[in-house]
Amino acid sequence: MGSESGHAGILLGRAGALNLQTGNLLNWGRLRKKCPATPSEELRDCIQKTLNEWSSKISPELMKEMPEVLECTLAQAMDKITSEEREELKVSAKLFIAGSNTSSIREAVNMTCSALGVEQLDSVTIVPPPAEDGIALSLEYLQPYWAELENLVQNKKIVAIGTSDLDKVLLEQLFLWAQVKPSSNQVNLASCCVMPPDLTAFAKEFDIQLLTHNDPKELLCEASFQETLHESIPDCQVHEWTPLWLLRYSVIVKSRGIIKSKGYILQAKRILAS
Repeated sequence: MGSESGHAGILLGRAGALNLQTGNLLNWGRLRKKCPATPSEELRDCIQKTLNEWSSKISPELMKEMPEVLECTLAQAMDKITSEEREELKVSAKLFIAGSNTSSIREAVNMTCSALGVEQLDSVTIVPPPAEDGIALSLEYLQPYWAELENLVQNKKIVAIGTSDLDKVLLEQLFLWAQVKPSSNQVNLASCCVMPPDLTAFAKEFDIQLLTHNDPKELLCEASFQETLHESIPDCQVHEWTPLWLLRYSVIVKSRGIIKSKGYILQAKRILAS
């Protein structure tokens, strides 16, 4: 793996951005053998395997080209949705923003639509970057991210948009302010074993679906990403790389409720010390 990793390290040393797509995890026989205990473990495992596989297939042409944006994608792992089957499927996504740039949202949605071969996503749940220590999450903090999602709904790139981990007060504030209302709110059952009654009552009154999840607050922090990058490509200057966003998607057969496809797409950028 030495020279392969060396080639990957050289490419990452010249590029400014990295787009990584795992493809359909259900096609990855090796991932099925081991069931990851947490969403974070699954993600790290997927990033590592994708990087390892990609490193082993770097062509001499790519080494000559030295692209500014590296596309770390395994063509055989991608599952495009055909126009004939689109009506039968529901495409959902959960988007974790790592940087503060709201344009990441449009980039993530466009890249996912392109990867899956669809015009729009049926639903997107947003997880904005964590607020700084000691600062409570507020409507003002959420507004720019939500406004960008609303634009994508109006441009018919997304059908429905949802939130994650909002309490009743914040969900109500967002609902009253928003032009496109949240259709769902995910609640982490690690923080509350039972849905708060005030949240349940509000969601029922305004037809907001309450869903449960077990994702950590930061599914992919900078340190974790750099560590995973180092494990796959030791020659890379990992401290220069930071994730901008991560999107997890699932494609479900509506009539049977079974998952046809799931995967991760992420974008990272290289930041050079000034």
